Amino acid sequence: MKLLVLDTSTEWCSAALWLDGRIQARRVLAEQRHSSLLLPMVDDLLRESAVTLRQLDGIAYGAGPGSFTGLRIACAVTQGLALGADLPVAGVSTLESIAEQTDAQRVLTVLDARMAEVYWAAYRRDGADWHTVSEPQLALPESVAVPGEGDWVGAGNGFVALGDVLRPRLAARLARIDDTLMPDAAAMAPLAARAFERGEGQDAALAAPIYLRDKVALTVDERRARRSA
Repeated sequence: MKLLVLDTSTEWCSAALWLDGRIQARRVLAEQRHSSLLLPMVDDLLRESAVTLRQLDGIAYGAGPGSFTGLRIACAVTQGLALGADLPVAGVSTLESIAEQTDAQRVLTVLDARMAEVYWAAYRRDGADWHTVSEPQLALPESVAVPGEGDWVGAGNGFVALGDVLRPRLAARLARIDDTLMPDAAAMAPLAARAFERGEGQDAALAAPIYLRDKVALTVDERRARRSA
């Protein structure tokens, strides 16, 4: 199976090719240059691998949660490329891709959502797949909880951005914390391959981001209320 995987859900921009189990990838700190960086990265990967879009079996994208604008970029580029090459698409969870980068059996993934909030979820490894223990959600850091019993590992930059709240509350329940892990196309590649193997590819027109947050800006009164809460 040959897949292209794209992610622009955070300040990082990444693309990867899954070539029958082999991964070739590009990743760069993009800040706000995702739209100008992504397609050249794709072109470079395809050229270096001597693969054309029409030789692929599908395209996957980081569906979210993540940056509102970033999620739309990856989704739109995926749709454009897939429609042109008549390929199916699949969305991949950004939080699950963080878990995929660990060697742990149970992972609490926490991603900075800005506005003093986090995106978080909890996963348990089930063979080669991940079982969702706590569904992805947007929350204040005080609401993040380690589910059930067992050894858990914390992962994601939420432990940096809001570590002053998260670490005192959760450190006793976590065997360790890796706050360097971020959503990444290379980590999404095996997740995407398994999704396509399960028959989860869909028409490109149906591709859609997972926003979780339906509002990206607060009014002055809302900001005041948040500070006083």
